[in-house]
Amino acid sequence: MERENDKAKPSIGFIGMGHMGSHMAYRLVDAGYQLTVYDRTKERAQKVGQRGAQVAQTPKDLAAACQVVMACVTDDQAQHDVMFGPDGALAGTHVSSVIIDLSTVSPDASRRLFQAAKEKGVPMIDAAVSGSVPQVDQGSLVIFVGGEHQTYQQCRPILDVLGKNSFSMGASGMGTTMKLVVNTLLGLGMQALAEAIALGEKAGLEKGLLLDVLGQITVLTPGQKSKLEHVRREEYPTDFALSLMHKDFRLVLSQAYDLSVSMPATAAAQQMYTAAMAKGRDEDFSLMIQFMEELAGLSTMSEEERGRK
Repeated sequence: MERENDKAKPSIGFIGMGHMGSHMAYRLVDAGYQLTVYDRTKERAQKVGQRGAQVAQTPKDLAAACQVVMACVTDDQAQHDVMFGPDGALAGTHVSSVIIDLSTVSPDASRRLFQAAKEKGVPMIDAAVSGSVPQVDQGSLVIFVGGEHQTYQQCRPILDVLGKNSFSMGASGMGTTMKLVVNTLLGLGMQALAEAIALGEKAGLEKGLLLDVLGQITVLTPGQKSKLEHVRREEYPTDFALSLMHKDFRLVLSQAYDLSVSMPATAAAQQMYTAAMAKGRDEDFSLMIQFMEELAGLSTMSEEERGRK
């Protein structure tokens, strides 16, 4: 990589081989990094191991064997589980270690990890990402970083493998704070799109034509437009799970409560996601479109019946 010139690439340990983490790991291997991986589900880690990564038995072992510890896990509890405790990554860190946490967690969780790492003399940044699996594969994530600027600069070559843009947002926790701001727009935008499609269909607009027009207007974001094909096929393969968006709404509203920020639309959207979750639905979060169609009674109505409404 150009930024590293002729310097040897640091060894990386990556914790969390879910949808996002595994694809990040593939990019890092393809970029020539020596990679060790860990996941609580061993089969996930072994799958990445088939692409040339080493597989660690514990986060502690991973950290002890690598210079850079990266993590992309589900939530605050998962972060705590893999970082703290006798087998956690912090127990295996050493004088050359640095931690990059890519997880979408609460800003408080980021700050707790930063402080715990600092007490061990280990620099750490929270580096939350905007984008999903396709953006990982393209190396076009946008990355929001909280922590010491010097640590950010040290980690830039690695972040540049994963994202086209990264931003130093300020002190520890500011990266994850920015991610909550972004995902507020993401979740609300999908709820708005779901309601608009349900209204148009119920009013008698032909579904294919409705989707064609929505794909051409500037009101929709590229991300929203990318979900329209899911609606056509009535299939919602998971890029970003509904349960993860539901979790992020919880983090957003918790932060809003702590800061006395009114977020009435976000609270309403979170309740709709909760209703979908209660039905046992957990595909891509764009599944909210189908859920709102069902609430409007569209799943049992023919096109002819819709036209008479």
